[in-house]
Amino acid sequence: MEKSLPTTRVPAPEGTTSLGTLFRTFLKIGSTAFGGFMALISVVQNYAVERKKLLTPEDMLDGISLATILPGPVAVNVVAYVGYRVRGGKGALVSAAAVILPAFLLLLVLSFAYFRFGTVPGVGRFLQGFVPAVAAIILVAAWNMGIKAVRGTAEAVIALAAAGLLLVVGGFWVTVAIVASSGIAGRLLFRGAEVPAAKAGKAVRASGPKGKKQGDASSLRAAAGASLPLAPVLGGKIALLGKLIATFGGMSVLLFGGGYVFIPLIQRVVVENYAWVTRQEFIDAIALGQVTPGPILISAAFIGYKVAGLAGAAAATFGIFTPPALVMLLCARYLDRIKASQGIRAALRGVRPAVVGMIAAAGVTVARTAPVTWTSALIFFAALVALLRFRVETAWIIPAAGITGLLLY
Repeated sequence: MEKSLPTTRVPAPEGTTSLGTLFRTFLKIGSTAFGGFMALISVVQNYAVERKKLLTPEDMLDGISLATILPGPVAVNVVAYVGYRVRGGKGALVSAAAVILPAFLLLLVLSFAYFRFGTVPGVGRFLQGFVPAVAAIILVAAWNMGIKAVRGTAEAVIALAAAGLLLVVGGFWVTVAIVASSGIAGRLLFRGAEVPAAKAGKAVRASGPKGKKQGDASSLRAAAGASLPLAPVLGGKIALLGKLIATFGGMSVLLFGGGYVFIPLIQRVVVENYAWVTRQEFIDAIALGQVTPGPILISAAFIGYKVAGLAGAAAATFGIFTPPALVMLLCARYLDRIKASQGIRAALRGVRPAVVGMIAAAGVTVARTAPVTWTSALIFFAALVALLRFRVETAWIIPAAGITGLLLY
């Protein structure tokens, strides 16, 4: 029976991106996603919207808006959202796992070196080269999104106000206030101008294949079943690994406002409460997390490695990323339903330019951290030209910028 299954599978709808393609693409993105969560989001936007047309600009902005106000690492939640829109629950699982995998593997190597030799060689000049390139990538993403989201004076005012508030005040609650107030403004300003629901959703090819609800449930069962072969490896560590998953999973749903906001909470739990790592080891874990591509919360793998080796690193990583991603997918499903409302669509039309403004503010913030040198200016403008004029893939720009920084700083 099992051998006959491949011949009876229903083929994916024409034009649907395969799970293998999603995995390879996000593995590539995850391998070069240096520079923080907004850099990763910008690279994903460039791929999913600008290059492959998997999502409309509006759909992408809606996903970013949703991820901003939900718990968990924003970038990974956005990746899960994109995978969900393209291939349902399986697409979300494959995309999120692929984008985390490179950072996880690199951090395992760094953790081994750290605990074996007591130090890891510095890569400061290499990382300095990333900063101006990341700033350029984020600003170009804001520009490309703004072309579609800013349709008139009202949207431009919303985008500028959002950028100004984040640059002058900043903080998680300001971000929430921006999203809420721009949604109210959109509802008041654009309700009568929105097109009917049927036309609004016509261009979204990326809502996934038919039967996605059944696919979501089966993908969750598949994810659970995939862990069964690990049982012999885990052996007597089951209780400890369960504690790691529960601890990091519980903290992950309290994470609002990005990884840096989360650092004090995780430090209190893993250093003071459980004494899994020393204070210095925790600081080093955060530093190593920044060296790797991907989200800073991959630092959880360092802590898990210290506690229970490879299995502990996997358990901590699973705990820190999985619960928020599930919350994101649940909300994404309801977002599809409520977007049929004319009032909701009008509110989202107000939120989208606000998100553009917040992304632009993030680009300015990153640019401010770059060394004030001619090298920084050269990398920044070279990245702008490569992106806007020659449409170079962002996956090539960041490594090139790092090498340039290594040679010239």
